[in-house]
Amino acid sequence: MISIKSVTLEAADPTAANRFYTTAFGLGTQVRLRASEAPTTGFRGFTMSLTVSQPATVKGLIDAALDAGASLLKPVAKSFWGYGGVVRAPDGTIWKVATSAKKDTGPATRQIDEIVLLLGVADVAASKRFYVDRGLAVAKSFGRKYVEFATPSSPVKLALYGRRALAKDAGVSPDGTGSHRLMIGSDVGPFTDPDGFAWETASETASL
Repeated sequence: MISIKSVTLEAADPTAANRFYTTAFGLGTQVRLRASEAPTTGFRGFTMSLTVSQPATVKGLIDAALDAGASLLKPVAKSFWGYGGVVRAPDGTIWKVATSAKKDTGPATRQIDEIVLLLGVADVAASKRFYVDRGLAVAKSFGRKYVEFATPSSPVKLALYGRRALAKDAGVSPDGTGSHRLMIGSDVGPFTDPDGFAWETASETASL
């Protein structure tokens, strides 16, 4: 079974980005940082999601991110699927914090249950075939709209979503050009997918 070992975000100032992620979300080795001045504008084609256990934890993490310098894209709110909010980190990465729970069951914590990398792709079915051909197993699939891969031993889950749908979910325009500023470290790299998302062997990934 293929495992995603890490996700590396490329930032103009990785030291400042590391300070933000430590302060806002308490993230450590799951998300790595690398210096990059690669040109990029608008939506970079992906989002990171943090799944937590209850609304109080969602609000606490969103508030911590805003206090650490993030900008608000979608305020925390209830929806038919649960409760969540979206922010843009100072390095430009979009983060969604969400829970399927409608009510709190205890005091807020900073416990993150799951980290999900959502790639916004032009053709979900074609990208699904591409990844299956490279050995990823499908855990969930909803036609041409959404695919989640089975990576049980990975610190980060991988899912595919239509680019426009993902941008709408994040509260931003789907327009964007240049680098994704993202590198996925696994035991099957290196390769680049149909939408330009780059993978490398995990031993090559660099962290602060």
